[in-house]
Amino acid sequence: MDYTTANEDELSGKMESSSVYEDVTTKAIEKQTKKIPSDAFLATAFGALALSLSLKLTGRAKDAMFVGQWVAPILIMGVYNKLVKQESSK
Repeated sequence: MDYTTANEDELSGKMESSSVYEDVTTKAIEKQTKKIPSDAFLATAFGALALSLSLKLTGRAKDAMFVGQWVAPILIMGVYNKLVKQESSK
């Protein structure tokens, strides 16, 4: 066995171990995510948007920018939540 083959075998073993760990972690996250109603993500995103607007109107522009950047990730988490629920219902 040459050096290249040994490295490929070792890498293959690490990848299998990694995917098993990933599957366990993903399933644990999805199990908890399914418990959250999809509307909660939408309401939270609108809340962050409203908070950002109120911070901007009170002159705290930097804080408004910080909070305003929460909206997109919250909506993405909501989409993920919805996909997990649809996938588990199949």
